[in-house]
Amino acid sequence: MKQVDDNMPVLVGCGDVTDMDTPFEKGRSPYDLIAQASRRALDDTGASRIGEAIDTLAMIRLFSDTSHRFATKLGASTNAPKSIANRLGLNPGRLIYSWNGGNMPQYLLNMFAESIARGETKGALLCGGEALRTQYGAERANLPVSWAEDPGGTHEQIGDPRRGWNDHEDKHNMRAAIAMYPLFENAIRGARGRSIDEHMKAIGTLMAGFAKVAAANPLATRRDGFSAERLITVDAENRWIGFPYPRYLNSNAFIDQAAAVVMTSAGQARKLGVPESKWVFLHGCADGHDHWYVSERINLHSSPAIREASRIALSMAGRTLSDMTFLDLYSCFASAVEIGCQELGLAEDDPRGLTITGGLPFFGGPGNNYVTHSISEMIRKVRSKPGSFGLVTANGNYVTKHSFGVYSTTPMQGTWTRERPGVLQARLDALPKAPFTETPTGSAKVETYTVMHGRNGPDYALVYGRLDATGERFLANLPADPAMMWDLQNRESLNRPGTVSRSEDGRNIFVPA
Repeated sequence: MKQVDDNMPVLVGCGDVTDMDTPFEKGRSPYDLIAQASRRALDDTGASRIGEAIDTLAMIRLFSDTSHRFATKLGASTNAPKSIANRLGLNPGRLIYSWNGGNMPQYLLNMFAESIARGETKGALLCGGEALRTQYGAERANLPVSWAEDPGGTHEQIGDPRRGWNDHEDKHNMRAAIAMYPLFENAIRGARGRSIDEHMKAIGTLMAGFAKVAAANPLATRRDGFSAERLITVDAENRWIGFPYPRYLNSNAFIDQAAAVVMTSAGQARKLGVPESKWVFLHGCADGHDHWYVSERINLHSSPAIREASRIALSMAGRTLSDMTFLDLYSCFASAVEIGCQELGLAEDDPRGLTITGGLPFFGGPGNNYVTHSISEMIRKVRSKPGSFGLVTANGNYVTKHSFGVYSTTPMQGTWTRERPGVLQARLDALPKAPFTETPTGSAKVETYTVMHGRNGPDYALVYGRLDATGERFLANLPADPAMMWDLQNRESLNRPGTVSRSEDGRNIFVPA
C-alpha cells in the first residue's frame, strides 16, 4: 500500500452478532451481546495487541434509555460503556454513551476520524446493540432476570439531547416513529400524484428489494424474502400499524443484535501489525439536520439536509454517486428510503440495490444502532472488492438528523480534513419554515394524515392541515369515532376539506367533510 500519513484515520475491525435463539430464561443482557460483537471486531483486526490503541470506547444509547415505550423492568448498568470495557478487559481513558438517534454511529465515526487525524485519539471502539427480544420475553413471562450492575466511573454523553418533538406535537400524539413516518409517506404520495392503490404497490415493490437482500443475509432477522404483494396484504399476521404501513413495513425492533467497529490511525495500525488488507478509509463524511420539529418544515416530502450533506460527503471523497459500488440507505420506513433516493438523485430501482444488509424492517432495527451494522457490513463489502467505494446514510429522529460516510480500501493521501459541520448547519437553519398556528379554527384542508391502529382497529388519527383563510399549517386529531377514521383511511383524504376547532383539553379537532 502506498505510504499513508501516520495520523490518517483508518477502520481496521468490524463485528456483528444476531441472536434469535438463546432462550429468554438465560436473560442475556445487551451488555453481554455488545461485548460479544466488540470482541469480534477486535479479533477481526488480526492484531493481538489492538486493545493497546483503544483509548476511547463509545456505546450507542439503548432504546430502554431513549423512549418510555421501551423502558425495561430488568434494571440497567449505571455506566453502560464501562460495563462493556470491563467485559473486554479494556481500560480506555474516555468513555462515551451517546444521545439518541439513528445517525449517531456515523456521527461518532466522523468525529473520531477528525480526532484521530489531529493526534488527539489513538483508537476508538464504537459499539452498540439491543436485547429487546430477550427483554420483552423475560418481562412478559415475569422471569427472575436482572440486568442491573454498577461498574463505577463516569462517562460523557455526546450528541443532541433534545427530544424530537415539541409540546404541541406531543399534545396531538405526534411523537412515535410509527406515527410520524406514515405522515411522511402520505405526503410523498401527494407530491407524486399517486392514488392510494398505486402508492401501496410502489412501496411494496421498493421494500421487497430490501427483503430480498435480507433473505440472503445470515445476520438478518426476517429472512422470508417477502414479495411486494405480501408486504402490502393486510391480515392477522400483517395488521395495520399506521396507515399506509402494515406490520411488515415497520422496523423490526424486538430483536437481539449488536455490532462494533474499530478505528485507529495508520501509524498505530502499522505499529500493532494490523494487516493492510484490513484497512478501510473514511474518504468523505458530513453531518446536518433539517428543521428540528417536523411541524416547522416547509413540506413533509423532502430533506434539504440529506440533499446538501450527501453532496458534501461525496465532494470530500472526490467521488460522485455513480462511483459507489455499494449503497446502504437508512430504511426504518419506506418514506425514509424514498426521501433519501429523491435527495441523492438515486433511482429507487437502481441496479446496485439500496441496501447491503436488508434494512431495518427485515435485517433488524436494533434501536439507535442499526448504522453500526451497516458500517460493519460496508467494511466487509469494500474489503471484498478492493478499490471499490460505498456510501452509508444515517437518519435520526423523524428524517431530522443526518450523517454520511464514504468508505473504500483505496488509500488516502495527504492529511484528513473535513468542512466544519457548523458551516452547513448555518445554511440549513436559515431555510424558511412553514407558516403555523397552534390555535386554528374554520375551514381547512388536509395536508397529510395517518390513522393509527391497535389490534382491534383504529385508535386515533393524525392530521397536518392548512387553513383555507391564511394557508397556515395546523396539527389536529379526528374525533374518537372509528367509522370516521376508517373513512379517512379508505377514501382519498389528501387535500380533503373539513373544519378544525379547539377541544376542551387544548387539542385541535378536525372533522373531514
